[in-house]
Amino acid sequence: MELHATDAEAIRTATEDAYFIYKKMSQVIRQAPDETLLDLGFPQKALPFLRMKWLPYETVIGRFDFVQTDEGWKLLEFNADTPTFIRELFDVNGLVCKEFGLHDPNEGKAEELAVAIRNSVFHCARAIGITEHPYVVFTAHADDIEDRETMMYLLRTAQIKGAKFVPLAELQVEEGNGVYDPDGNKIDVVYRHTYPLEALLEDVTDETFPIGIEFMKLVANQKVGMLNPTSAFMLQSKAVMAAIWGMHEQNHPLFTEEEHHKINRIFLPTYLDEEPFLEIGETYVSKPAFGREGDTVEVRKRGKRLFAQKAKTYDHYVKVYQKYVDLPSTTIATEKGKTEAHLLVGSFIVNEKPSAFGVRAGAQITDNLSYFLPCGVKGATEWT
Repeated sequence: MELHATDAEAIRTATEDAYFIYKKMSQVIRQAPDETLLDLGFPQKALPFLRMKWLPYETVIGRFDFVQTDEGWKLLEFNADTPTFIRELFDVNGLVCKEFGLHDPNEGKAEELAVAIRNSVFHCARAIGITEHPYVVFTAHADDIEDRETMMYLLRTAQIKGAKFVPLAELQVEEGNGVYDPDGNKIDVVYRHTYPLEALLEDVTDETFPIGIEFMKLVANQKVGMLNPTSAFMLQSKAVMAAIWGMHEQNHPLFTEEEHHKINRIFLPTYLDEEPFLEIGETYVSKPAFGREGDTVEVRKRGKRLFAQKAKTYDHYVKVYQKYVDLPSTTIATEKGKTEAHLLVGSFIVNEKPSAFGVRAGAQITDNLSYFLPCGVKGATEWT
């Protein structure tokens, strides 16, 4: 898919602007009482850990999802904690661009990613008092091919001396002491990029040992470092978008006039109840505060469902309601022939800098069956 250089610039500008709006909002969330955090959809079990902050940035690797509209690029959501779509954009996109003689808009971003991961690991290690070279473990469910291979790619890209991949099931959590690999070596930093924190908090062993909670207690007590940090999980809740929009509508002084302009330009109206859309009869989307791949998402009008995914895995979470916008569509060639697909742009923020971006092509509600659509810029020779 060919893009204009101006599209790439606009996507990266929107990415940077959206991130710093979120970062500013994080100050408010950390100071909020527990009741407000529960209203924003955070699990009760997360509250003792939610306000922890060891790093100067909120997330190491996060991904914004944008849609192109007549009014410019609009933000649908922010996967601050566990984004995938990494290998495709940081690696494969460049290979496809080379084959078709296009410039890769993500050129050089893999090297920047490697530096960012290394810096984050060492920041994390220093924050918990590790002064020597840390022992770092990248982890994921071994039987989940996307999660496992994402972590293996990050491991290879980072090139951290002595780091290794250890499946989640093989990590040993010792209450009050630390986290260990199968050989009994104490781990300094656990990189759990693909394992959602809300799932980790619910983890128990066969012997009913609350291994997830105990792991988080070790993080809180600086017995082990964890990446992405809890601040990434804090921004993962889609209810944060509703809080940002609500403060924007009130012209809250937290945001400057310029920041209010950016919110109006990038964000969509988002609320914690559907009443604003019912009053005007506008089509809207119902989403769980924590959910993935379109699961439990519904498109509604006047309270009635227009279309939705069948899966309802995340129905127990707080819902947010966001103005509906059509995803642009195009015809793509697949192994099953030509088909119409709707386009969504994923754009990464890496240690507070806009990074690789790319296109997913799929259903009106993007799911895990969407296609990766490589993109390049024709005739472009220089990038900043």
